[in-house]
Amino acid sequence: MSSQAQPIDLTSTTAQIAAAYVSRNHVQASELPGMLRTIHGALAGLGQPAAAPAPAKPTEAQIRASIRPDALVSFEDGKPYKALRRHLTLRGLSPADYRRKHGLPIDYPMTSADYSARRSAISQAIQVGRGAPVLQAAE
Repeated sequence: MSSQAQPIDLTSTTAQIAAAYVSRNHVQASELPGMLRTIHGALAGLGQPAAAPAPAKPTEAQIRASIRPDALVSFEDGKPYKALRRHLTLRGLSPADYRRKHGLPIDYPMTSADYSARRSAISQAIQVGRGAPVLQAAE
């Protein structure tokens, strides 16, 4: 006996199921086409994978709890990250897609507060954005 299932004829199987149902139940003639479509659709969908349910949107409390000073907790895998951008890129999401997918506010941070402050302090220490220092000409 082969290990693969034989394909079924959906039309004849639909007719057999409908005939068995109608033989035991009273069905109006006008209801038959709809019943046949429903049975056929159900049989056709048996071999298909079920659609993945939409992920539940986090509550306001969960959103607040995900923002910690030292890290942001990802709604994708539940792990803490200093910055979410690289993590999201690896999963094929942009920050806007991530916010939209999880119902987050537009101002939801992508970098933890401590990490941002540390990077800001480094930038200020090396005077990023202030231009080159002006040298005094020797007289």
